[in-house]
Amino acid sequence: MKPASFPPTSLHAEDLACRRGGRLIFEGLSFVLCPGEAIALTGRNGAGKSSLIAMLCGRLRPDGGRIRLEGSEDEAELAEISHLVGHRDGLKTALTARENLAFARDVLGDAAATPDEALAVVGLGHAAELPAGYLSAGQRRRVALARLLVSRRPYWLLDEPLSALDTASQVMVAGLMRDHLAEGGAILAATHGPLGIEGAREVRIGL
Repeated sequence: MKPASFPPTSLHAEDLACRRGGRLIFEGLSFVLCPGEAIALTGRNGAGKSSLIAMLCGRLRPDGGRIRLEGSEDEAELAEISHLVGHRDGLKTALTARENLAFARDVLGDAAATPDEALAVVGLGHAAELPAGYLSAGQRRRVALARLLVSRRPYWLLDEPLSALDTASQVMVAGLMRDHLAEGGAILAATHGPLGIEGAREVRIGL
């Protein structure tokens, strides 16, 4: 795959607050995420982990505080330099695994790997021609994670990235995350369990 060349930016979340349905979910949340760092975002169900990720990728406006990038020379928005893998896989079920990845590559740009290369990395080279709707939950999750490989983005925003994966697939994904960090990327992952990578810093969320 094409070598990474990421700008040396850092993500700053400052005194964030979130309300859903008029109810305060969390407040006063602050952290900094720098190149080569990983944050394991923890908290009970309903604590606001997915809402925070939605804020970071620009899908939800904070009810307090701000999110900013420091060190970006071209004033890029976080949504423009991040990959989101949400709790739902977001695949088009009528498209094949290869077609889903080709669509993601064409939309995101900065191609780093071909769809077939990315599918081989996640152990699904044999399933390239299968419609996503025919795949198991674990296979669909691996296709969704393979989108991380078809274009380069320094920030990975992951919502339960290991859900529906067997032990071997969890080890594989942990390896992908370690490689991304080693190249100067950064990861924020909502999780209920260990990510399988060394040095991940825990940020607990929720009132």
